[in-house]
Amino acid sequence: MDKILTLLDGSAYSESVCHHTAWIAQKLHASVEAMHVLGRREGAASTDLSGALGLGARSALLEELSTLDEQRARLAQEKGYAILEDAKTLLERDGVSAVTLRLRKGDLLDTVREVEADMRAITMGKRGEGAEFAAGHLGSNLERIIRISSVPVFVASREFRPISRVLVAYDGSASADVAIERMSSSPVFTDLDICVLCTGPNEAKATATAEKAVARLHDANLSATPRGAAGEPEEVLGKLVSEEGFDLLVMGAYGHSRIRSLIIGSTTTAMIRTVKIPVLLYR
Repeated sequence: MDKILTLLDGSAYSESVCHHTAWIAQKLHASVEAMHVLGRREGAASTDLSGALGLGARSALLEELSTLDEQRARLAQEKGYAILEDAKTLLERDGVSAVTLRLRKGDLLDTVREVEADMRAITMGKRGEGAEFAAGHLGSNLERIIRISSVPVFVASREFRPISRVLVAYDGSASADVAIERMSSSPVFTDLDICVLCTGPNEAKATATAEKAVARLHDANLSATPRGAAGEPEEVLGKLVSEEGFDLLVMGAYGHSRIRSLIIGSTTTAMIRTVKIPVLLYR
């Protein structure tokens, strides 16, 4: 059975992550592994004040700090279990019968690398626990996961809504071709309305490029239409998403139409940051 890894941190995005994960899992007949990772320093005291104290006072303070560290670590662990139990309840309520929970401690990337080989895909939120204070920024863990992951990464939006219309940003790059090939063999896209968009300085040439991708989707009996547009991809994609009611944006993590950033493609970064729908990334 296929398995989906869903990364949860208790942020405002977590409920949406669970609903989207359940939707994907049912399409794939997949099980779900829900994971919460405690950072190495999570629950540790933020400041060591013992150095400026006398020996007797320092010993007493160190003992008290040690007790506080233990309490923080225990609370962080209890919080992690609570996040996972809540996720399991949501997933099962949405029809996922096979859900396993995993609480780990350490570096998130190391943990994902350990289990990724057994996963069909990764789901996570656009931003983490600081979402309310970082509305214009991506979560740091999201960028790190996209950079190292070899499986598709589904980035959930803040609010869940059923997915029926899909916009594919296609530029003919290697990762965009991977997206088309993976879509062609995936039950997730059966019965969905797919629009393949290519942008560039020449609309006719862009349309022809989109048509090549659509032909491959048609060969897989998927419903898809090509579309070409002149203009910068960030502007065209953002406008279509906001004005035409698409429910999911599919992209390659890297493109060849611009110089790549050191993290992920600049267009990809911009679109994840600005659109209010989920983004599915292939590389």
